Amino acid sequence: MFTGIIEAKGKITELKKDAESMKLTIEAHDIMSDMQLGDSVAVNGVCLTVSHFTQHKLSLDVMPETVKATTMHALKVGQLVNLERAMAANGRFGGHFVSGHVDGTGTIVRKTKQANAVYIDIAISRELSHLCISRGSVAIDGTSLTIFDKQPEKLTVSLIPHTYQETIFALKETGQQVNIETDMLGKYIIHQLQNNDSTSAITMDFLQQNGF
Repeated sequence: MFTGIIEAKGKITELKKDAESMKLTIEAHDIMSDMQLGDSVAVNGVCLTVSHFTQHKLSLDVMPETVKATTMHALKVGQLVNLERAMAANGRFGGHFVSGHVDGTGTIVRKTKQANAVYIDIAISRELSHLCISRGSVAIDGTSLTIFDKQPEKLTVSLIPHTYQETIFALKETGQQVNIETDMLGKYIIHQLQNNDSTSAITMDFLQQNGF
């Protein structure tokens, strides 16, 4: 489980690819103090398992399904990535519930600056759009953000200066893809409603009447 609050940026130093899978080696400093073999680390929002580490580097395996479903296939040596360790049970919860299981990818179509914020428009599929709501939470490349506008095939998020500079968003350009994980709680509610039987008291009307 993650929060979407990025702890550090790491640099890819080695990238081994075979026909379907990958192995990443990432140089990182701020998150290495208590690293253990088998720990979960979110890399651009993708939950991966540490298979080897040294004082300043960690290696992680990427299985075929993850390569296909995320932006991992486009990573290159020298590229910076967002990093977050799994949430500690005694830590503060500053973002939202993030599983590290990416729902799909989107493409940045516009970046605009307004006062102290940077607005980013991201083209998404209609399937992903159905899982998003305006003012709801979304994780973009692992970063917990709020959706400020949603269209059938587009969503807009806004970043404060700290988030923009301390993550890889400052390096992202239009046309580049990003990983998207929609709100976990919302997905469970939609699944329940879509698979509900007629005897259940939980309906869309019930949720709306009670402020959801």
